[in-house]
Amino acid sequence: MASYVVAIDQGTTGTTVLVLDRRLSVKAKVNAEYPQHFPRPGWVEHDLEEIWESTTSTLRRALARAGVRGKDVAAVGITNQRETVALWDRRTGRPVHRAIVWQDRRTSERCARLKADGQEGWVRERTGLVLDPYFSGTKIEWLLDNVKGVRARAERGDLAFGTVDTFLASRLTGGAAHVTDPSNASRTLLMNLRTLQWDRELMDLFHVPAALLPEIHRSSEVYGTTRGLKALPDGVPVSGIAGDQQAALFGQACFAPGEAKCTYGTGAFVLENTGPEPVFSSRGLLTTVAWSLPGEVAYALEGSSFIAGAAVQWLRDGLGVIRTASEVEALARSVKDTGGVVFVPALTGLGAPHWRPDARGLVTGIDRGTTSAHLARATLEGIALQIHDLAGAMQAESGKPFPVFKVDGGATANDLLMQMQADLLGVPVERPRMVETTALGAAFLAGLAVGFWKSKEEIRKAWRRDRRFVPRMAPSERERLLTRWHRAVAMA
Repeated sequence: MASYVVAIDQGTTGTTVLVLDRRLSVKAKVNAEYPQHFPRPGWVEHDLEEIWESTTSTLRRALARAGVRGKDVAAVGITNQRETVALWDRRTGRPVHRAIVWQDRRTSERCARLKADGQEGWVRERTGLVLDPYFSGTKIEWLLDNVKGVRARAERGDLAFGTVDTFLASRLTGGAAHVTDPSNASRTLLMNLRTLQWDRELMDLFHVPAALLPEIHRSSEVYGTTRGLKALPDGVPVSGIAGDQQAALFGQACFAPGEAKCTYGTGAFVLENTGPEPVFSSRGLLTTVAWSLPGEVAYALEGSSFIAGAAVQWLRDGLGVIRTASEVEALARSVKDTGGVVFVPALTGLGAPHWRPDARGLVTGIDRGTTSAHLARATLEGIALQIHDLAGAMQAESGKPFPVFKVDGGATANDLLMQMQADLLGVPVERPRMVETTALGAAFLAGLAVGFWKSKEEIRKAWRRDRRFVPRMAPSERERLLTRWHRAVAMA
């Protein structure tokens, strides 16, 4: 009997593959970074072939490192950067353009026109989303209208659209599967939240032909089997799909309404499980599908911060303040506070609860005594302050505070950032033993579909805490920092 599950976590700056056994022991973890492309200010693109190469190389190396033969793999799960738009030729599988990444702002004017035309109200009621270039709908429309010959080919049925999960599922199955799941489809501005199907009126609004779209399946089922891969034999089930943030919610075992988590990656995302009915926000939060299982649909409220770990990458790559991302904690700890410096990391606009795509990064409070250490500490504090705004809006919607705040993602290894988060939220922050909960969620969904794990309760019992960060900041100091922060946000 096959003894392992493989999880592919395809992110914004790299791809990670985990090989896990039934007891959640990580037999291997391999990551490969790949480049982002910035053809113009505000434009962000990925080369789909570079994504595929990073996926196949990490898959091959992870299995080799684990000493696992392909025939011993029970299932493959996919979790992915959401909203990023891929378009490829159905016959050849070749991309017709670089993927337009979720961070891309090129359709800001189109979104503003739609809002001015009074379209946002019904779109939000139908999708749970706001009209923002973050989401896929206007990105697809841009490709169809701006890449020569693409619209005609799309209308003939020659092309396939997908978010990155769809692209990977197609490649893994030798082109046989053109599928997505509701957690990803709910991020496109094209899916009806209640029916979990593509919506004709939304497709008409964004001028997207039905022939482009993948089939929407559950987050946990067999979509097809591997074919034509070097790393895996033919016939391995591809059986779990979820967008990265929903996968992390599942991986954190937040199965009951009211349970919430925050994932710190390139961006940062707070999700709260709201149960079997969608809950709509009046405070700038999004309503989204968490997952769809046999006999069960779970919805979530979501708050998104576009820049989290990417702010540390900017310190490294843009300013040269640090050589590696891991150096930021020691540098920030070398000073007792930010020295009055406030950094609003709105490098690609502000997400929830502000939704200001025109906002840009801002640093205030600099004087002759400001050092790189103050800027490093202000960067970590700015990340934590953004999450405070998201969590505050979410708690206001539900009317009750979080008893605990679960966290995951690479940046949670930064103990200083996690302590800042606990101090600013005023509630304990819990970090799991396995911070790669995004990949873990994909593995769980894939394994459930083939009986590798039998139930969600089996998964919940397997969750383990690594460390609990308890608030230490005085309420008066917290209020002082928040007042200074909100003043800076207003200027961004």
